[in-house]
Amino acid sequence: MVEKITVGHVHMSGCTGCLVSLADNYEGLFKILDDYADLVYCLTLADVRHIPEMDVALVEGSVCLQDECSVREIKETREKSKVVVALGGCAAYGNITRFSRGGQWNQPQHESFVPIGDLIDVDLYLPSCPPGAEAIRNVCLMAYLLLRGDESQKALAAAYLKPLMELPKRGTEACGCDLMVDVINQGLCMGCGTCAAACPVRAVSMQAGKPNVDREMCIKCGACYVQCPRSFYSFDVVGQFESISELIATVMGKGGQ
Repeated sequence: MVEKITVGHVHMSGCTGCLVSLADNYEGLFKILDDYADLVYCLTLADVRHIPEMDVALVEGSVCLQDECSVREIKETREKSKVVVALGGCAAYGNITRFSRGGQWNQPQHESFVPIGDLIDVDLYLPSCPPGAEAIRNVCLMAYLLLRGDESQKALAAAYLKPLMELPKRGTEACGCDLMVDVINQGLCMGCGTCAAACPVRAVSMQAGKPNVDREMCIKCGACYVQCPRSFYSFDVVGQFESISELIATVMGKGGQ
Protein backbone atom coordinates (compact mmCIF):
# COMPACT_ATOMS: atom_id res chain seq x y z
CA MET A 1 0.00 0.00 0.00
CA VAL A 2 1.15 3.52 -0.79
CA GLU A 3 1.63 5.76 2.23
CA LYS A 4 -1.43 7.86 2.96
CA ILE A 5 -1.41 11.63 3.30
CA THR A 6 -2.76 13.33 6.42
CA VAL A 7 -5.71 15.71 6.13
CA GLY A 8 -7.35 17.98 8.68
CA HIS A 9 -10.49 20.14 8.71
CA VAL A 10 -10.01 23.39 10.62
CA HIS A 11 -13.20 25.31 11.44
CA MET A 12 -13.06 29.07 11.82
CA SER A 13 -16.17 31.33 11.70
CA GLY A 14 -18.63 29.76 9.29
CA CYS A 15 -21.87 27.84 8.99
CA THR A 16 -20.36 24.32 8.70
CA GLY A 17 -21.84 23.99 5.20
CA CYS A 18 -18.44 23.09 3.75
CA LEU A 19 -18.06 20.24 6.24
CA VAL A 20 -21.52 19.00 5.27
CA SER A 21 -20.36 18.97 1.63
CA LEU A 22 -17.29 16.96 2.62
CA ALA A 23 -19.48 14.42 4.43
CA ASP A 24 -21.88 14.32 1.47
CA ASN A 25 -19.29 12.27 -0.44
CA TYR A 26 -20.67 9.24 1.44
CA GLU A 27 -18.93 6.10 0.09
CA GLY A 28 -16.44 8.31 -1.75
CA LEU A 29 -15.31 9.74 1.58
CA PHE A 30 -14.89 6.25 3.01
CA LYS A 31 -12.86 5.31 -0.06
CA ILE A 32 -10.54 8.26 0.46
CA LEU A 33 -10.14 7.54 4.18
CA ASP A 34 -9.59 3.81 3.55
CA ASP A 35 -6.94 4.14 0.85
CA TYR A 36 -5.53 7.63 0.51
CA ALA A 37 -5.86 9.91 3.54
CA ASP A 38 -6.01 9.82 7.31
CA LEU A 39 -8.29 12.43 8.88
CA VAL A 40 -6.09 13.63 11.73
CA TYR A 41 -8.05 16.71 12.84
CA CYS A 42 -11.72 17.72 12.69
CA LEU A 43 -13.70 19.08 15.62
CA THR A 44 -16.81 17.24 14.45
CA LEU A 45 -15.43 13.95 13.13
CA ALA A 46 -12.16 13.34 15.02
CA ASP A 47 -11.45 13.28 18.76
CA VAL A 48 -8.38 15.55 18.59
CA ARG A 49 -8.21 18.76 20.59
CA HIS A 50 -5.04 20.40 19.26
CA ILE A 51 -3.98 21.07 15.68
CA PRO A 52 -1.42 18.42 14.63
CA GLU A 53 1.16 18.26 11.86
CA MET A 54 -0.60 17.43 8.56
CA ASP A 55 -0.07 17.38 4.83
CA VAL A 56 -3.29 19.18 3.85
CA ALA A 57 -5.40 21.53 5.97
CA LEU A 58 -8.93 22.26 4.75
CA VAL A 59 -9.84 25.54 6.45
CA GLU A 60 -13.51 26.52 6.57
CA GLY A 61 -14.74 29.96 7.57
CA SER A 62 -13.23 33.40 8.02
CA VAL A 63 -11.23 34.56 11.04
CA CYS A 64 -12.74 36.75 13.74
CA LEU A 65 -10.08 39.32 14.69
CA GLN A 66 -11.59 39.79 18.17
CA ASP A 67 -11.16 36.07 18.88
CA GLU A 68 -7.54 35.55 20.00
CA CYS A 69 -7.96 31.77 19.90
CA SER A 70 -9.01 31.81 16.23
CA VAL A 71 -6.13 34.09 15.23
CA ARG A 72 -3.68 31.86 17.04
CA GLU A 73 -5.12 28.66 15.54
CA ILE A 74 -5.04 29.87 11.92
CA LYS A 75 -1.37 30.81 12.31
CA GLU A 76 -0.67 27.45 13.93
CA THR A 77 -2.45 25.73 11.04
CA ARG A 78 -0.10 27.42 8.57
CA GLU A 79 2.96 26.40 10.58
CA LYS A 80 1.92 22.75 10.83
CA SER A 81 0.54 22.16 7.30
CA LYS A 82 2.31 21.57 4.00
CA VAL A 83 -0.73 22.72 2.00
CA VAL A 84 -3.45 25.09 3.23
CA VAL A 85 -6.75 25.10 1.35
CA ALA A 86 -9.27 27.92 1.80
CA LEU A 87 -12.41 25.79 1.74
CA GLY A 88 -15.44 27.81 0.66
CA GLY A 89 -16.26 31.46 0.06
CA CYS A 90 -15.85 32.61 3.69
CA ALA A 91 -12.28 31.32 3.98
CA ALA A 92 -11.30 32.57 0.52
CA TYR A 93 -13.04 35.94 0.27
CA GLY A 94 -14.97 36.55 3.48
CA ASN A 95 -18.34 35.96 1.83
CA ILE A 96 -21.28 37.06 3.95
CA THR A 97 -19.14 37.34 7.11
CA ARG A 98 -17.75 40.59 5.66
CA PHE A 99 -21.24 41.98 6.24
CA SER A 100 -21.20 41.14 9.94
CA ARG A 101 -21.68 44.01 12.34
CA GLY A 102 -21.36 42.08 15.58
CA GLY A 103 -24.03 42.18 18.23
CA GLN A 104 -24.41 38.43 18.79
CA TRP A 105 -26.04 37.81 22.15
CA ASN A 106 -23.16 35.80 23.61
CA GLN A 107 -20.24 37.61 21.89
CA PRO A 108 -21.37 41.14 20.88
CA GLN A 109 -17.78 42.28 20.31
CA HIS A 110 -17.28 39.80 17.44
CA GLU A 111 -17.66 42.24 14.57
CA SER A 112 -14.53 42.01 12.38
CA PHE A 113 -14.07 38.96 10.13
CA VAL A 114 -11.41 38.54 7.45
CA PRO A 115 -10.54 35.79 4.95
CA ILE A 116 -7.74 33.52 6.12
CA GLY A 117 -5.46 34.88 3.38
CA ASP A 118 -5.33 38.22 5.21
CA LEU A 119 -3.46 36.52 8.05
CA ILE A 120 -1.54 33.62 6.47
CA ASP A 121 -0.27 32.44 3.11
CA VAL A 122 -2.83 30.20 1.39
CA ASP A 123 -1.85 27.65 -1.25
CA LEU A 124 -5.20 26.95 -2.86
CA TYR A 125 -8.74 28.31 -2.95
CA LEU A 126 -11.69 25.96 -3.32
CA PRO A 127 -14.45 28.57 -3.45
CA SER A 128 -18.27 28.48 -3.69
CA CYS A 129 -20.82 28.49 -0.88
CA PRO A 130 -20.40 25.68 -0.20
CA PRO A 131 -18.07 23.87 -2.63
CA GLY A 132 -19.64 20.80 -4.17
CA ALA A 133 -18.97 17.43 -2.58
CA GLU A 134 -17.32 16.18 -5.78
CA ALA A 135 -14.99 19.19 -5.93
CA ILE A 136 -13.81 18.60 -2.35
CA ARG A 137 -13.29 14.90 -3.11
CA ASN A 138 -11.30 15.69 -6.24
CA VAL A 139 -9.03 18.18 -4.47
CA CYS A 140 -8.27 15.59 -1.78
CA LEU A 141 -7.49 12.99 -4.45
CA MET A 142 -5.33 15.39 -6.45
CA ALA A 143 -3.43 16.42 -3.33
CA TYR A 144 -2.73 12.74 -2.67
CA LEU A 145 -1.54 12.16 -6.25
CA LEU A 146 0.58 15.31 -6.19
CA LEU A 147 2.33 14.14 -3.02
CA ARG A 148 2.37 10.35 -3.52
CA GLY A 149 1.68 9.59 -7.21
CA ASP A 150 4.01 8.71 -10.06
CA GLU A 151 5.31 11.35 -12.46
CA SER A 152 2.37 11.17 -14.90
CA GLN A 153 -0.15 11.33 -12.06
CA LYS A 154 1.64 14.30 -10.52
CA ALA A 155 1.51 16.14 -13.86
CA LEU A 156 -2.25 15.63 -14.23
CA ALA A 157 -2.86 16.55 -10.59
CA ALA A 158 -0.84 19.75 -11.05
CA ALA A 159 -2.91 20.64 -14.15
CA TYR A 160 -6.15 20.12 -12.21
CA LEU A 161 -5.01 22.15 -9.20
CA LYS A 162 -3.28 24.97 -11.10
CA PRO A 163 -6.34 27.27 -11.56
CA LEU A 164 -7.26 26.79 -7.89
CA MET A 165 -3.67 27.64 -6.90
CA GLU A 166 -3.76 30.77 -9.07
CA LEU A 167 -6.79 32.18 -7.22
CA PRO A 168 -4.87 33.18 -4.03
CA LYS A 169 -2.60 35.34 -6.19
CA ARG A 170 -5.62 37.53 -6.99
CA GLY A 171 -5.96 38.46 -3.34
CA THR A 172 -8.74 38.06 -0.79
CA GLU A 173 -11.36 40.28 -2.38
CA ALA A 174 -13.74 39.46 -5.20
CA CYS A 175 -16.22 41.97 -6.59
CA GLY A 176 -19.17 41.78 -8.93
CA CYS A 177 -17.01 43.74 -11.35
CA ASP A 178 -14.81 40.63 -11.67
CA LEU A 179 -17.68 39.02 -13.54
CA MET A 180 -17.45 41.77 -16.15
CA VAL A 181 -13.68 41.46 -16.56
CA ASP A 182 -13.18 37.70 -16.34
CA VAL A 183 -16.45 36.32 -17.69
CA ILE A 184 -18.61 38.70 -19.70
CA ASN A 185 -15.75 40.58 -21.39
CA GLN A 186 -14.23 37.23 -22.36
CA GLY A 187 -17.45 36.05 -23.98
CA LEU A 188 -17.86 33.25 -21.43
CA CYS A 189 -21.16 34.21 -19.76
CA MET A 190 -23.94 31.77 -20.64
CA GLY A 191 -26.67 33.66 -18.76
CA CYS A 192 -27.31 30.93 -16.20
CA GLY A 193 -28.14 33.39 -13.41
CA THR A 194 -26.10 31.54 -10.76
CA CYS A 195 -24.34 34.77 -9.79
CA ALA A 196 -27.63 36.56 -9.13
CA ALA A 197 -28.98 33.63 -7.13
CA ALA A 198 -25.80 33.50 -5.02
CA CYS A 199 -25.68 37.20 -4.07
CA PRO A 200 -26.63 37.50 -0.37
CA VAL A 201 -27.61 41.18 -0.66
CA ARG A 202 -29.31 40.98 -4.09
CA ALA A 203 -26.79 43.31 -5.69
CA VAL A 204 -26.80 41.22 -8.88
CA SER A 205 -29.81 41.06 -11.18
CA MET A 206 -30.27 39.48 -14.59
CA GLN A 207 -31.09 41.90 -17.40
CA ALA A 208 -31.43 40.76 -21.01
CA GLY A 209 -29.80 37.48 -20.08
CA LYS A 210 -26.68 39.02 -18.50
CA PRO A 211 -25.82 39.95 -14.89
CA ASN A 212 -26.06 43.58 -13.84
CA VAL A 213 -24.17 44.57 -10.68
CA ASP A 214 -25.31 47.39 -8.42
CA ARG A 215 -21.93 48.57 -7.18
CA GLU A 216 -23.44 50.61 -4.33
CA MET A 217 -25.08 47.49 -2.90
CA CYS A 218 -22.15 45.13 -3.53
CA ILE A 219 -20.33 44.13 -0.32
CA LYS A 220 -17.43 42.49 -2.22
CA CYS A 221 -18.03 39.15 -0.56
CA GLY A 222 -17.05 37.14 -3.64
CA ALA A 223 -20.16 34.95 -3.67
CA CYS A 224 -21.19 35.78 -7.24
CA TYR A 225 -17.70 35.38 -8.68
CA VAL A 226 -16.88 32.07 -7.04
CA GLN A 227 -20.29 30.56 -7.80
CA CYS A 228 -19.98 31.36 -11.51
CA PRO A 229 -19.16 28.10 -13.34
CA ARG A 230 -16.84 29.98 -15.72
CA SER A 231 -15.08 32.46 -13.46
CA PHE A 232 -11.77 30.60 -13.30
CA TYR A 233 -11.91 28.91 -16.67
CA SER A 234 -8.63 27.13 -17.41
CA PHE A 235 -7.25 25.61 -20.59
CA ASP A 236 -4.84 23.58 -18.41
CA VAL A 237 -7.82 21.54 -17.25
CA VAL A 238 -9.97 21.63 -20.39
CA GLY A 239 -7.16 20.34 -22.60
CA GLN A 240 -6.69 17.31 -20.36
CA PHE A 241 -10.26 16.81 -19.21
CA GLU A 242 -10.56 13.22 -20.41
CA SER A 243 -7.22 12.17 -18.91
CA ILE A 244 -8.05 13.79 -15.57
CA SER A 245 -11.53 12.23 -15.52
CA GLU A 246 -10.08 8.80 -16.26
CA LEU A 247 -7.48 9.27 -13.52
CA ILE A 248 -10.16 10.15 -10.95
CA ALA A 249 -12.29 7.17 -12.00
CA THR A 250 -9.29 4.85 -11.75
CA VAL A 251 -8.23 6.10 -8.34
CA MET A 252 -11.77 5.86 -6.97
CA GLY A 253 -12.21 2.41 -8.47
CA LYS A 254 -9.32 0.73 -6.68
CA GLY A 255 -7.03 1.28 -3.74
CA GLY A 256 -3.38 2.30 -3.91
CA GLN A 257 -1.12 -0.54 -4.91
